[in-house]
Amino acid sequence: MSSMELRELRAFVVVAEEGGMSAAARRLHVSQPALSQTVGMLERRLGVKLLVRSSAGVQPTEAGMTLLAEARAVLARHDQVLRTMAAYTSGDGGVLRVGVPIELPSDLLGPPLERLAVAHPGTRVQARHLSTAAQLTALQAGELDVGLLRERPAGHEFDAMLVSRERLGVLLTAELRGPDGIRLEELTGLEWVGFPRSGSPAWFDELTAILRSHGLDLGPAAPEGQELIAEVKLAAVSAGRAFALAPPRWPQPLPAAVAWSALAGHPLIRRTWAVWPATSRRHDLAGFVAGFRDPADDRPG
Repeated sequence: MSSMELRELRAFVVVAEEGGMSAAARRLHVSQPALSQTVGMLERRLGVKLLVRSSAGVQPTEAGMTLLAEARAVLARHDQVLRTMAAYTSGDGGVLRVGVPIELPSDLLGPPLERLAVAHPGTRVQARHLSTAAQLTALQAGELDVGLLRERPAGHEFDAMLVSRERLGVLLTAELRGPDGIRLEELTGLEWVGFPRSGSPAWFDELTAILRSHGLDLGPAAPEGQELIAEVKLAAVSAGRAFALAPPRWPQPLPAAVAWSALAGHPLIRRTWAVWPATSRRHDLAGFVAGFRDPADDRPG
């Protein structure tokens, strides 16, 4: 069974347990349309109707109840296998699977990687570039050992440590930049080059609430699946009448028409957490996480 099918089974179990798509989407940290699509794909794959949908929520069909029992058994066995095999990679010679988002501070991963190399020279690091929501799904499925997330998961399933605070500034056309920074309300009339909410719902909601509180019109939602990479930001800003958020030590070279500006008062603080399963007993993971520096120096003063 492929990892995609395991994610479909896990999504179906959560929907059945929660009795509704909205509650299940919140628990899984995914968008409701994406969750509905996943369950629909599972129904098409199996060729049976699994859920009866109504205004009151969803209920499993007879076939759905049968699948629910089988899926729980499959997922429990899958998770047990991962826990058992983790014992063989808890020291040297294993692979540490790390989830990485876009735009990490350039010096963030250096210390933990150096510490890991010294303490566990046989451990190989496998990095995967994923959004916060995708990392959380991969952590729940046992497909990542540690993720770097823009929001801290609720509940007791994961341990988390704050590893970065970044005072975000803005990328905008050079003629709009002020010598002492720019206030958020001065960006009124410009279109925000944003990211899809499904990628990091809690961070998106925090960010957009602050932008709206300063009178900014966020415009149309970003297309689902769009990755807000440097090229996307620079192309949109260079075309004019748009701004994008970026940290001070943004590593990409800027074209002559684009400038970075600080935001007066530092109203936007982007946080990054290292997140890992609370049940993990990997010694190399503990060493890796311990290598992150204290982000206190990044706090707004």
